Amino acid sequence: MILGDYNDLPILRFTSVGVYLGDEDGDVLLPQKLVKDDWEEGTVVSVFLYRDSEDRLIATTLHPKVTVDRFGYLRVNQVNNFGAFLDWGIEKDLMVPYREQRYKLVEGEEVLVYLYRDEFTDRLVATTKFKKFFSTDTSPVILNQPVDVIIDDETDLGVKVIVDDRYAGLIYHQDFNKRLLKGEITTGYVYNIREDGKLDVRLEPEGYGKIEPLSEDLFEMIQKRGGVLHLHDKSSPEEIKRQVGMSKKNFKKALGNLYKQKWVAIEKDAIRSLKTPS
Repeated sequence: MILGDYNDLPILRFTSVGVYLGDEDGDVLLPQKLVKDDWEEGTVVSVFLYRDSEDRLIATTLHPKVTVDRFGYLRVNQVNNFGAFLDWGIEKDLMVPYREQRYKLVEGEEVLVYLYRDEFTDRLVATTKFKKFFSTDTSPVILNQPVDVIIDDETDLGVKVIVDDRYAGLIYHQDFNKRLLKGEITTGYVYNIREDGKLDVRLEPEGYGKIEPLSEDLFEMIQKRGGVLHLHDKSSPEEIKRQVGMSKKNFKKALGNLYKQKWVAIEKDAIRSLKTPS
């Protein structure tokens, strides 16, 4: 049975306080309030395992906001002499001991943490000091393939990110033009692996949003006309030449590139800008 993760376990027996699930490792209680009426002995139930306030192994069918060896963005419910306690979606709050806090956590704030199992106490512990858990073995990383990205703190260079719950990364300021919120989960693309094992990430795959100089010229003309150009791919060569100074062949090539990159929309009698270039 894996502490801090989901386990598929069969029902061994029913009691007044709940059902006991188990395997060759032993058994664990699922409290009565979470038991369904149609269950019977042998029914396999997917449960999350954690330890209660008395350090007993307990099962729940609720879904925590973070599982072991992963990152989560959680709200601080309470702070006391032992540490901070976070809401992670199940009955018992998740503790961040003071020794695991980069700075003193405050009730009501949301914080990015890493959940790990302490091998000495066999307890689940959350930490904001998660640099030590980043991997520098980047051999599994494939450039320009989609990865899961969690937004972390902003720096002078850009925004720090966590890649696939395993690597430290950075999105440079010039590589995004929207607000990125701490704790936000999105898709990114690794385009560079640094010698120290950190990753440089963009929000679009390589080549997305890049256009040739001819397309840039056409897009600039569209912008100067208020974002609308009264031409289309069926316009006459003379009209195209008069308005943008291009041959029809070059116009269609430039327009096709802009359309492919989703910079413009081609309407019945006009071309309309969809974005402002960064």
